[in-house]
Amino acid sequence: MERQRESPLAELAWRRLPFGAEVGADGVHVRTWAPGRRSVEVVLEAALAAGPVPLAPEDDAPEEGWFSGWVAEAGPGTRYRLRLDGGLLIPDPASRFQPEGPHGPSQVVDPDAFAWTDAAWQGVGRDGQVLYELHVGTFTPEGTWQAAARELPRLADLGVTVLEVMPVADSPGRFNWGYDGVCLFAPARAYGEPDDLRAFVDAAHRLGLGVLLDVVYNHFGPDGSYLTALTPRWVGATRSEWGDAPNFDGPDSGPVRAFFEANAGYWIDEFHLDGLRLDATQQLFDRSDEHIVAAVTRRVREAAGERWTLVVAENEPQDPRLVRALDQGGLGCDAVWNDDFHHAARVALTGRREAYYSDYRGTPQELVSAVRRGFLFQGQRHAWQGKRRGGPAGDLPPAAFVHYLQNHDQVANALGGARLHALTSPGRLRALTAVLLLGPETPLLFQGQEHAASSPFLFFADHQGALADDVRRGRAEFLAQFPSVTGAKDALDDPCDEATFRRCKLDPRERDLPGHAEVLRLHRDLLRLRREDPVLRAPRRGGVEGAVLGPEAFVLRFDGGEHGDRLLVVNLGADLDLVPAPEPLLAPPSGGRWRVVWSSEDPAHGGGGAAAHDDDRGWRLAAHAAVLLAPAEEGTP
Repeated sequence: MERQRESPLAELAWRRLPFGAEVGADGVHVRTWAPGRRSVEVVLEAALAAGPVPLAPEDDAPEEGWFSGWVAEAGPGTRYRLRLDGGLLIPDPASRFQPEGPHGPSQVVDPDAFAWTDAAWQGVGRDGQVLYELHVGTFTPEGTWQAAARELPRLADLGVTVLEVMPVADSPGRFNWGYDGVCLFAPARAYGEPDDLRAFVDAAHRLGLGVLLDVVYNHFGPDGSYLTALTPRWVGATRSEWGDAPNFDGPDSGPVRAFFEANAGYWIDEFHLDGLRLDATQQLFDRSDEHIVAAVTRRVREAAGERWTLVVAENEPQDPRLVRALDQGGLGCDAVWNDDFHHAARVALTGRREAYYSDYRGTPQELVSAVRRGFLFQGQRHAWQGKRRGGPAGDLPPAAFVHYLQNHDQVANALGGARLHALTSPGRLRALTAVLLLGPETPLLFQGQEHAASSPFLFFADHQGALADDVRRGRAEFLAQFPSVTGAKDALDDPCDEATFRRCKLDPRERDLPGHAEVLRLHRDLLRLRREDPVLRAPRRGGVEGAVLGPEAFVLRFDGGEHGDRLLVVNLGADLDLVPAPEPLLAPPSGGRWRVVWSSEDPAHGGGGAAAHDDDRGWRLAAHAAVLLAPAEEGTP
């Protein structure tokens, strides 16, 4: 009896990904989706004279347009392109590395060649984490993975537990924020080779640090995306704020969804990353039964196997469904950025209520509510947006909200990329840093924040010609919503100028200098308290109460059970004497007194030495200060 031929798709079961070039027993296997194209060939850069290698159509594939085949002459390091219909030469849109940039040839990568040492690593979950956002190109003067890896012990000592790396998908030019990425599987060549990223993650895991990657699935970058050369079916019917959006729910969307799902799993599988940060999920347009956010999150979990993972969403409307479980009608993410906390804190620190800060007053009540309930807008009308914002979120645990005083967007949206310490008083900033780092939500620090870095953080993207002009114009138009920026529009930095990029690089020498060392010590001490105090390290839903004490003063009381409560008293205004102090949250433990555990006015932190305290005359709150109190032990005077 003649043996029945096995399906070509069954023969491909060994592949890690449905797209791209993969090293196998018979050379390199290449697969792509190009419906409407008559032929797809692989052209090797080092063997052009040998002729192209045709890829065969997969007649039994679920969707039309799949081409695949073996290239026997190829191996790790081989550079190649795809030739469409015998004419157009393009890089592989699923390339694992682009050594000459998005317009150059693709390079075959063997992901199994790297020798990992993290077999015992268990991953990271949601609770108890401290996030640290960094941009590889500006995190060190060198701007490489190898240089960034040298900084990891310092971050572990600081008390950071998870790094959140801004996008690294390759894009044209010498520098970019990462949100113009077009080669989603290719780590940016400017930072090193793929194995340099693997070494960075491996080193982080040895130090107990998790690593998340910010990924951009809401649009295709404006220069260097060759997916639409394969077929226009990659693009959806709805355009995003930043350009063409992927086709997640239209005709022939199956391979498009598979591409992005595969990308999510790729970073977890081949780079041992611990999760993803999903950029601007409100611009992921999908009416499918399984939303692409849920699909991507599912794929992250599958790729991780037994390891814990963390998926964080950015969502401008702050939809709480992002972080609800699938069986509760949610999309399965672990945490979501909370702009409400940032905006209220920013107004409290600077007094400026302009543009999207105009719906916030920076009052003690807003800050108390953000700590106790997460989002401030949970369905109320937002005047700036002219519509309702958010939804009920009372069922979400505190760790599901990521709180921050600075991030890449918000620093860059200030004139000159000014960091927050340049826009407010040191005392106010120390006090709200305590709220951030001692509160029950998941805190996030932005690179350099921990030592009051003098370098700005500006928007930069190395584009040329008409596209560069569009970027300059678009950036100016966006910042025009801020009257304070518009008044100095002639001072706007050119985002396409290399000098703008270089100004944003951190100077590691600053950390030991006066005015910086004290801020670093402040962050380290607060994170040590967060890690070691039995009450602060295990926050519970509903475990924090709060009250307004004055026009700029408030108190947070943490329920500590058998360990006794903790009291964080914050005063962003002038000296305040509470005589009398008819607020139950200030009441000491039964028959006891409060003792000072930590004060933002400690000279070691740059303070003036005063601390809020409770004596026989009443409560006295120092100006621009915060103090953490705990029950005094018996016999303490």
